[in-house]
Amino acid sequence: MGLDQVQTPGEVQTPGEVRAPGQVRAPGRARPAGPTGVDVLDNPAWHSLTGRHAALSEGNELVRRFLPDVSPFAAVRSWDEPDVWDAIVDLVGPGGVFPVTGGDPALPAGWEVVAHGAGVQLVETDALAPRPDDEAVVLGAADVPDMLALVGRTEPGPFAPRTHELGRYVGIRRDGRLVAMAGERLQPGGWTEISAVCTDADHRGRGLATRLVLDVAHHAHARGDRALLHAAEANTRAIAIYQRLGFTLRRRTVFGMVRTPG
Repeated sequence: MGLDQVQTPGEVQTPGEVRAPGQVRAPGRARPAGPTGVDVLDNPAWHSLTGRHAALSEGNELVRRFLPDVSPFAAVRSWDEPDVWDAIVDLVGPGGVFPVTGGDPALPAGWEVVAHGAGVQLVETDALAPRPDDEAVVLGAADVPDMLALVGRTEPGPFAPRTHELGRYVGIRRDGRLVAMAGERLQPGGWTEISAVCTDADHRGRGLATRLVLDVAHHAHARGDRALLHAAEANTRAIAIYQRLGFTLRRRTVFGMVRTPG
């Protein structure tokens, strides 16, 4: 979930000036309005599942999730909807597991917390300087075994056989072996999430992941999007690197899993 998977204890360092969401932008582009005035970054998975990635999702008007072989992520329209809990059961079934991101709702009786963690959401500022990388190769269906093998060695976060269909994934190879990767996951309106940032242990410390992050951001900019990231709050070293690249902390968030009554 973080750059080169380097983790150190400590607090997340926030830049001296944290811009308001409306001020975070890349040079020369106005910030597009969110749907119905809602800031899509407060619920990015929902706006991705109901927007650009609707064809890769399933669910109902209150709850949606990616197809299982695409991604384990899911979202609700709002935790304040009185029928949202029944809608989750309708989607995943009794005893089913549902991921919780962005919110920390009180569970009804009979529901179980399976996992719970703290995270951060980072967004680009004008300091970000994206650029294409000549060595980055676009990864596709033929590269899935190599992508899954790299993810298995580095554990950057959830990655499924069809995750690469969510956006543009790029990698760097050494002697034919995929040793670094980054790509696009959630795409709420006007934004692209950079995800699956990982580097083989033997190739870390050489800036490969940084180069790929900047390459992914460059191509997101080319279609008018801005870049965002999510990371585990404990991954402070990676967060610090992202901040040096030109990302800033927008909000703290939570992620976890709950189980429906069985």
